[in-house]
Amino acid sequence: MKSSKQLLERIRARINEISEILEENGYEPEKISEEEFYEYLTGETPYKEKYTLEDVLKDNFLMLHEVVEISELKRMGIPVNKRTVIEFHSKAYEAHLTATDVELSYAFKVKNFSWIRTRLEHLRTWEEDELLPPDLLPKVRRLLRKYAFFSNFTPQVEP
Repeated sequence: MKSSKQLLERIRARINEISEILEENGYEPEKISEEEFYEYLTGETPYKEKYTLEDVLKDNFLMLHEVVEISELKRMGIPVNKRTVIEFHSKAYEAHLTATDVELSYAFKVKNFSWIRTRLEHLRTWEEDELLPPDLLPKVRRLLRKYAFFSNFTPQVEP
């Protein structure tokens, strides 16, 4: 089993990698410590299912999403820790939707259409989420409209 120091070093390296990708694509992430990232990802949430820390660390799209989400929360002046999602649920959901938009834009840029379709399926469930703050429903619907083209899109493969 990896030591906590090794895990934090791995988190730091991934944050740096993803921050570079974000900056290259016009998004300026906030400074995020590895401890903040760890606490946020392993913290309390009202949702039963969620990606594990390991899932996120292994996947560039999920990692990008979390770096943007935490950055957005920090811009709002919200403390990032194990209780952030519980104590600031509406703001965390708002940051989550912004992160989804940035994530989908990046997926489009790198032509990962299957990821876009997967996330659109997630977005559709968020539209029905009982925990969605009602004032954020229009934002969910805007994202669905913005990326609707990809629901049935099958890219042409060159022979």
